[in-house]
Amino acid sequence: MPTTVRTEVLDISVEVTGPADGPPVVLLHGWPDAARGWHGVQAGLNERGWRTIVPDLRGSGATRFRDAGTPRDGQAVALAQDALDLADALGLGRIAVVGHDWGARAAYTLAALAPRRLTAIAALALAYQPRGSFTMPGFEQARAFWYQWLMFVDAGARAVREDPVGFARIQWDTWSPPGWFDDDEFAATAPAFTRPDWAAITLNAYRARFHANEPRDPRYDDLRRRLAEVERLGVPTLMIQGGDDRCDSPAASAGQAAYFTGGYRRVVLDGVGHFPHREATAAVADLVADHLSVADGRARASGPG
Repeated sequence: MPTTVRTEVLDISVEVTGPADGPPVVLLHGWPDAARGWHGVQAGLNERGWRTIVPDLRGSGATRFRDAGTPRDGQAVALAQDALDLADALGLGRIAVVGHDWGARAAYTLAALAPRRLTAIAALALAYQPRGSFTMPGFEQARAFWYQWLMFVDAGARAVREDPVGFARIQWDTWSPPGWFDDDEFAATAPAFTRPDWAAITLNAYRARFHANEPRDPRYDDLRRRLAEVERLGVPTLMIQGGDDRCDSPAASAGQAAYFTGGYRRVVLDGVGHFPHREATAAVADLVADHLSVADGRARASGPG
């Protein structure tokens, strides 16, 4: 059952499972998704001896802001700091991090800003963005990103606030080959999209890319400056790409090995869309477990970070 962990900014809802003495791995869900999306992979990692820490991200699920006046900053540096704050509150030292979509962006950001806290990362569905920079994609990819451009328009932002569940549903319906989920699973996940801050975090995460007047929490300004200076990552990295991802083109994550100096492997899963951990649970669990185990062994051999 989930428990609540208090940090400076959030009361984080988190589920911790697996052997108490197992090496810790934090699983960060993506958008639009929820912590429950990890259940299959979580169980597979627990069976292999890993202690899994699975939080609801800010704005999602039962995670709450402690102060109503805190800017609803949805950028990667905020998500990454939330993960570090959670690890600190749980008394964890070095951790592995596995992220999907937004969670993948947070994992890359952690590898850039806090490499000594990590044994390894695994990123699902999202290519690495050097220096944390979002650049305008080509027209084909831009067409797939229609939902982002909608949010840049004030009328579109209002529509997202008015019907967040409908907005999330259309992404589930179109980002992967048909048949990967049923109505019951979406209904079980959808309450995460109705939380008071979900729309605010969603809108900020995308609008802040091009709207200079979007709210930014100043506590993360130094992290933003530091991230803009990092191009290469030294943390062992596994990238899992759905070969039929209809949101983020597989071409976007190809040819990135030069950015990773600590070891890098990219695996493309044929016929899988944007949600590999849900669509190909067993394969993802096996890939992640093997990657983390090799990296953890190396980390133990080299001693504390």
